[in-house]
Amino acid sequence: MNLLRKILLPFVPFYYLITWLRNKLYDLGIKKSTTYTFPIIAVGNLSVGGTGKSPMIEYLVTLLKDTVSLATLSRGYKRETKGFKLVATSSTAKQVGDEPLQFKRKFADVIVAVDANRRSGISNLRSLTPQPEVILLDDAYQHRKVKAGFYILLTAYYDLYCNDIVLPTGNLREPKKGADRADIIIVTKCPHSLSFEEQKRITDKLAIKPNQDLFFTTIDYGNDIANVSEKKSISSLQNVHFTLVTGIANPTPLLDYYTSLGLTFDHISFSDHHNFTDTELDKLNNLECIITTEKDYVRLASDISEEKLWYQPIEVRFLEGASSFNDRILKFIEKK
Repeated sequence: MNLLRKILLPFVPFYYLITWLRNKLYDLGIKKSTTYTFPIIAVGNLSVGGTGKSPMIEYLVTLLKDTVSLATLSRGYKRETKGFKLVATSSTAKQVGDEPLQFKRKFADVIVAVDANRRSGISNLRSLTPQPEVILLDDAYQHRKVKAGFYILLTAYYDLYCNDIVLPTGNLREPKKGADRADIIIVTKCPHSLSFEEQKRITDKLAIKPNQDLFFTTIDYGNDIANVSEKKSISSLQNVHFTLVTGIANPTPLLDYYTSLGLTFDHISFSDHHNFTDTELDKLNNLECIITTEKDYVRLASDISEEKLWYQPIEVRFLEGASSFNDRILKFIEKK
């Protein structure tokens, strides 16, 4: 905890009270939430960033895209545009945000949209032809003006919400009791060999409710790195000194993975969703080989020479129970 956060500790009760009261007003129906008759699945977290929402959205898209007409809706964090906007493969990160652009370029046939006003975004999506049958809300757990039919709450293994406190000293956007709204809780970014005993310990700490299911996932890194036109084996980096450039909340797992492979690299770290300046881009263009994350890639690809810029694909893997998770999602959609 840095010094500033320690200094701000006296403000924690005020933030707690404000967010608790806001939730209570929604729970009592004093503040109104809009409900829908078609399936809406919200993916989010209690903590600020770094829980793996984008890979989970991509997992759900892969699960559903071949059986239903599907759309994703994000706010488009740090974009320079306003209001509702459909994402095209030719869009830029400045127009729509990095993660929505990543979704669209990976799943070109899926409708991807951005709108900070989720109610407006949902209304605009449902006015399209063809009309999406299912909407995935990205990072909408605290957006209580919309009541999704199903909530998936993510918490990172190394930063469980049960061990944290609210802002500004902690990282929680709302009190821990907010976890009660979740239908499914997923502990993300777990070690590949997480023991049953450790899973049981975490389950007890999180105090899962009878109506909730808990799952544990890890991140799998692909055997290849890629750019817009080709792939090559990550083993090709064994004798190459490259620079890893990251603009994500927590690059440590990726750093640990590359170190475990015995790769030699420098690391340049930027803040999450960082908008690169011209000076920074000039410096990056002088490097010989750059590896970055997929969401950083969509922000850098138009400004860095293609032959020197690559990204590391990742995907979610359930340690166990993937079929049970899939079944619960599919049953919710079928019921709606």
